[in-house]
Amino acid sequence: MALLRIGSRGSQLALWQANHIAALLREQGHAVEIIIIKTTGDKITDVALSLVGTKGMFTKEIEEALEAKSIDLAVHSLKDVPTELMPGFELAAIMKREDARDAFVSARFGSISALPHAARVGTSSLRRQAQLRALRPDLDIHPLRGNVDTRLRKLEEGEYDAIILAAAGLRRLGRIEFVREIVPVSKMCPAAGQGALGIEIRKGDAITRNHLAFLDDPDARATTACERAALNALGGGCQVPIGAYAEATGGKLRLVAIVACPDGSELLRAEQIGSDPEHLGSVVGQELLGKGARRILDDVYRSGAAVPQQP
Repeated sequence: MALLRIGSRGSQLALWQANHIAALLREQGHAVEIIIIKTTGDKITDVALSLVGTKGMFTKEIEEALEAKSIDLAVHSLKDVPTELMPGFELAAIMKREDARDAFVSARFGSISALPHAARVGTSSLRRQAQLRALRPDLDIHPLRGNVDTRLRKLEEGEYDAIILAAAGLRRLGRIEFVREIVPVSKMCPAAGQGALGIEIRKGDAITRNHLAFLDDPDARATTACERAALNALGGGCQVPIGAYAEATGGKLRLVAIVACPDGSELLRAEQIGSDPEHLGSVVGQELLGKGARRILDDVYRSGAAVPQQP
C-alpha cells in the first residue's frame, strides 16, 4: 500500500489527531509518516487569537507543504479551516464528529451559574466571551492562550476560577478531570465545525482521496457544511463572535446560529430546519443579517477585535 505523509501542527491535541488518523490508515495497510509543521497561529502565543488578524492562521503553512508535495494530507480541527478553501485544495474526509459543545472547566465551581460575582474566567474566543457575558455580565473574563495542558495548569494554579474549552479536545486527550458542565447549545452555541476533524488534500488527488474515503462520515459532512455555509453567509472567520450548530434529525437538518456583541449586550439567534445543508446555512445566515448581524460584525471589525473575513 501507499506511503502517506500527514502534515500536522505540533500541539499535543493536533498530534493526537494526526496519530489517530495514522493508526486508522495503518489498519488499512498503509505506511504512514507524520510531519510537524509550525503555523502562524502556533508562533504567536502572547496575543489573543481574536487580535492576531491573520487569515488561515492554523492552515496556511500546512497548505504550502501540501502544494509543495512534501505531505500528502493534512489533519485539521475543522473549526480552524477557512470556510472557502484556497484554490487547489479539497476536504477529502470529515470524520465522525465528537461532542461539538463547549465545556465549563473548574477546580472549584460546578457550573457557570455557580460562579461567584466577578469570578475570573479564561477564554481567548470572542464567541465564548460574548455568550458568557450575555449569561453573566458580572464575570471578569481574561484571555487564555496555550495548549490544553498549559490552560489546565493555569486553572489548577489558581490564575482562573474557571476556563471554557471545547469538550471534544478534552475528551480526545483524556483530560476531563475538571469538566464540571457540558454547556448546552441554548446557552453557548459552538463554533462552526467544532468537534469535527477535516482531512485536506490537493484538489484532484484521486488516489489519496480514495485511500481516505472510508473515514468520511455523511452526517458530519452534512452538519458541518451547514454550519460553515452560515458562517460564510455572515462573512465571518473562525475568531469572530459567531456560533453555528447543526444536527441531523428525522432525515432533516436543524441549524441554530448566533451573532453576539463581544460585551454580551446584544445576542441575535436564528433557527431553521431544512434538507439541503448549504442552502439551510445560507438562509439562516441571511436571517441573522436581516436581524442586524452586519452592524454587530462591522463594529467588531472596526474595533480591531477580530480577524478579517477568511479567504
